[in-house]
Amino acid sequence: MTAPVFLVDSLADVRAGGTLTLDGPEGRHAVSVRRLRAGEEVVLTDGHGTGAHGTVAAVEGKDRLTVAVAELRTEALPEPTITVVQALPKGDRGELAVETMTETGVDAIVPWAAARCVTQWKGERAAKSLGKWRATAREAGKQSRRLTFPEVADPLTTKQVATLLADADFAAVLHEEGSSPLATAELPAEGRIVLVVGPEGGVSPEELTLFAEAGAGPYRLGTTVLRTSTAGTAATALLLGRTGRWS
Repeated sequence: MTAPVFLVDSLADVRAGGTLTLDGPEGRHAVSVRRLRAGEEVVLTDGHGTGAHGTVAAVEGKDRLTVAVAELRTEALPEPTITVVQALPKGDRGELAVETMTETGVDAIVPWAAARCVTQWKGERAAKSLGKWRATAREAGKQSRRLTFPEVADPLTTKQVATLLADADFAAVLHEEGSSPLATAELPAEGRIVLVVGPEGGVSPEELTLFAEAGAGPYRLGTTVLRTSTAGTAATALLLGRTGRWS
């Protein structure tokens, strides 16, 4: 079993051979839920690519422990990066999509209010839902032992998504009627790949046209039709393998 990962605000002043205190909600989880004890290995990360690897030196109360830092490790920015534009699913399937894409290795997630989305984020609901997606990405990042957590961006409109696609090094819309398979698409060795996952009702013809004008054609994954909450994860896994990031 690899060492558990916990999130800290910053590792800027931490050095190998020093100590670091973990408290607050993360400290409570480590002490009271995971029941970590002195001598056990642990990793503390800032979620931005740096991790402090060490062992528990002392436990205080129910929500505080001290870590003796053995070494600092920094992850290089992966190439190419993978961003998934995720149409808003119904119910809690949005959090499911964020969780599994994070565990798989996606680099960024962009919520998108597509024309055929049943769910719409407005007012207080928008802030609450976005907060849930970001919290899910943090927890899934820790669970999957990542040092770099995916960014969950503010929601974009369709026109804003088109601008994002136009700036990508490779852009695609996942569509069951796409004439080209994503498995054989020509991919860049570096830069940014952006995928669009539509809602339960599918991407509208108007959206497909706008995205095609931005350079994102329709691509299919396979012979089956995946739910919006699982398509992004399947596509991310496919691209991680094809680009060599899983080699």
